[in-house]
Amino acid sequence: MEKEQFFSALKELKETTKKKFDQSVDFIINLKNFDIKKENLNFFVTLPYETKKKRICAFLENKNELFDKCITSKEFENWQKKDIKKLVKDYDFFVANAKLMPAIALRFGKILGPAGKMPSPQLGIIQTEDKKTMMELKEKISKTIRIRTKEPSIKVMIGKQSMPEEQLAENALAVYNAVLAALPRKKENISNVIIKFTMSKPFKIRLE
Repeated sequence: MEKEQFFSALKELKETTKKKFDQSVDFIINLKNFDIKKENLNFFVTLPYETKKKRICAFLENKNELFDKCITSKEFENWQKKDIKKLVKDYDFFVANAKLMPAIALRFGKILGPAGKMPSPQLGIIQTEDKKTMMELKEKISKTIRIRTKEPSIKVMIGKQSMPEEQLAENALAVYNAVLAALPRKKENISNVIIKFTMSKPFKIRLE
């Protein structure tokens, strides 16, 4: 699939769907001949461009203002179930110092785990708390989305309507290529590909 296909679809959507607010752009890949239980996908994709500002909560040994919220190991025991549930709703990503993972799993795991927000070795666990490492992690998270199949369809936000079509197209293509590479039967597992805005009708992209 070529970038031009996404580009022309996005251009047509912008011309036909005009609203007073900045709509989200959703990219949908519907699957076929795909067994959710046996062939579940769960991985991260780093996009060329940031889709939205992500709120990040960090579990660290020392206080740090780089992230939106920082919970130190000394504070773990203060967190109760109801507070952790709210924490999960308020933050998009959770990162952690690797040394603290056993304690994090014990105190926060039962709620973060099922929500798919436990700090991950793929993206979110750091070995040291130096500024460079944490800055690089924050930058990467800002452009990263999670691909997770809970049904035979993958739906992710690739940006906002106000973004240039070129950037949205590159984000869409990055998602498509990553999913295609991860599918067991590649194109045979893809039923169709759709792009839509929050308030628009779905626009189906022709597969070649």
